Amino acid sequence: MKNLSVFTLLILLTNFIMAQFPDNVKSLEVKPNSQFTIKGDLCDGHIIEDLSWASRSSVACFPATQNTKFRGNHVLYSMQLPAYSEVTITVIPDDKNANFSLYGYQIGASSYSTVPDLTSCVTCEADYKWDYPKKGKTQDHTRSIFFNSIKNPYNIVIGVVGAEGLKKGKYTLKIELKTKNTETGTQLPLKVYSVKGEKGKIITYSGDLTDGVTINDLSWASRSSVACFPATQNNKFTGNHLVFITEIPAHSIMDITVIPDNKDDNMSIWAYMVGTSNKQLPPNLSSCVTCEADFKWDYPKKGKTQDHTRTVSLNAINHPYKVVIGVAGADGLKTGKFKLKITLK
Repeated sequence: MKNLSVFTLLILLTNFIMAQFPDNVKSLEVKPNSQFTIKGDLCDGHIIEDLSWASRSSVACFPATQNTKFRGNHVLYSMQLPAYSEVTITVIPDDKNANFSLYGYQIGASSYSTVPDLTSCVTCEADYKWDYPKKGKTQDHTRSIFFNSIKNPYNIVIGVVGAEGLKKGKYTLKIELKTKNTETGTQLPLKVYSVKGEKGKIITYSGDLTDGVTINDLSWASRSSVACFPATQNNKFTGNHLVFITEIPAHSIMDITVIPDNKDDNMSIWAYMVGTSNKQLPPNLSSCVTCEADFKWDYPKKGKTQDHTRTVSLNAINHPYKVVIGVAGADGLKTGKFKLKITLK
């Protein structure tokens, strides 16, 4: 019985020791709301012969037709992605002519799966040299991937890879981690202003993001009962938010436009309709009738152009509604004057 207890203890200790990434995965300590860089060289990695994990439907990292972009040495890193965070990971080869690729996958905070034995993950992203040009886009020698989290923390495994058998080459790995205030988690009260629309008229108000506050938790916007903007676009709303409240009468259309005074200021806008007695505000908005948002496009849209202004439209049919409008700074923008134009038809 004593020998059995010792054997059981040894198994538990072994499992504890194994509950971490293997030695070939370098652990990175990335501080929230900061930029982290580390130098590396492909010669410190190794070739992964079996790339079938990447095209597995439960991983879906890159198709098997792109395997040649991952035939060189793989250098692996791991990092922690806190809850309510987003991270952009970029590899910058020292030699601009060197053909590098990059991938990363998101797994549970207590999971330590590594390639090529990865059977599934929350999501996997990859970037590599394009086979042909993409309309409206350009590509240089750098490669970037993006991840985000909402309510749960995750482990991220990063792979820096040489394409077409490349086994050596120095690089810089840059990681930009953005997260809400992890020290206090305190949400400052939103600055809310009352505004009015008048049918047949255009009414303009002035504002300044300096008077607003950040919304730490943006998960309300991607909630299915709100559906305002996807979590992949959270970076467009990480600056200060200034909130305006008005009403839309029944059988009306309201167009709302934000016009930054400085055309270089990247601002976004969101607006939603709720019942006239509803007092909920983000980040505590549980649901709404409809929510619309406009922000800087990640790529051009065919037949359309975008300037520095942002516009949303709301439509009330049989009932009047309260309208809550948010003007937000993108990419952490916290200052900038603007005009808010409300057209009611």
